[in-house]
Amino acid sequence: MLFNFTKMHGLGNDMILIDDREEKIRNINEFARRILHRNTGVGADNLLIVRKPSLPGADIRMLILNNDGSEAEMCGNGIRCFVKFIIEKGIVPAPDVSVETLSGIKKTHAELSDGAVVRIGVNMGEPKLDCADIPVSAEGDFLQKSLYSHGRRFVVSCVNTGIPHTVVFVDDVDLTDVEYYGRDIEHSPIFPKRTNVDFVQVIDRENIIMRTWERGCGSTMCCGTGACASAAACILAKHTERRVNVHVEIGTLGIEWLPDNTLYMSGPAATVCEGVYHYE
Repeated sequence: MLFNFTKMHGLGNDMILIDDREEKIRNINEFARRILHRNTGVGADNLLIVRKPSLPGADIRMLILNNDGSEAEMCGNGIRCFVKFIIEKGIVPAPDVSVETLSGIKKTHAELSDGAVVRIGVNMGEPKLDCADIPVSAEGDFLQKSLYSHGRRFVVSCVNTGIPHTVVFVDDVDLTDVEYYGRDIEHSPIFPKRTNVDFVQVIDRENIIMRTWERGCGSTMCCGTGACASAAACILAKHTERRVNVHVEIGTLGIEWLPDNTLYMSGPAATVCEGVYHYE
C-alpha cells in the first residue's frame, strides 16, 4: 500500500506526517516502527497521524508515535509541525486550531506570511507537579530532589507537561553525556511509565540551554514538552523569570508561564520534503 507523507522538523526534532482521516493504517504501532527506521524506512523521531476528532471542541486529532512503536500522549515540537501541515494542506482553516491529543485538547495559533505558517503558538496547559500525576513513585512533589545515576548525584525536578519529564540541572550541558545518563534515568525504577530526561544549564534569568533524552526515541535535537517542563522547573526553583528562552542545538523556543497557570510555547516548524512510502 502507498502512503503520501511529508517530512518536517521542529528545531531538528524530525517528524513524518500522514493524513489518515480515512484510517487506512491498521496497525499504527508496527507501521510507525517501520516508517521511522532510519536505515530501512523514511527515518524520523516521530510519526504524526492526522485523524478526525473524537472529542467535542476539537477541530482535528493528532496521533503521536515514537520510533519504538509506542504511542505518546503529547509532543510539543510535533504539534507545531502538525498545525503547519494541516493548515497548509487545507485540512483546517487558519489561524486558530484546537488539536485533540491523548493529553487533552490543545489550543494553537498560527502566524502566517504569504499563506505559509511561519510560527506556531501552543497553550500547553497547566504543568502537573504531583508525583501521582507524573507519575513518580513518591508522595507530594518531586522538585529539587536528589537522584543518582551511575553513581553520580543529580538535582532534579519532575514535571508532567503532557508527558512525564525529569529536569536534570547541570553546570555544562556540553560536558554531560546525555545518552549515558539519560538512558539510565529514563528506566529508573521510580518512574513506573519511564520518563523523558532534560539536562538543563541556566545561563541567566531569561535563558537556559537544554539537551533531551526522549523516552522511546533517544537523544533528540529539541523537545517542546521538555522545554516547557525545563522552564517550569527553573521558574519554580527561582532560577529564572516567568518568560524563558530555551536554547536547543539549532534554535530557541519561547516559553511563558501565564497568570492562569498554563504554559505557552511558541516556535517554528519547517517542511523538509514530501514523498510516497511503500508499505508492505
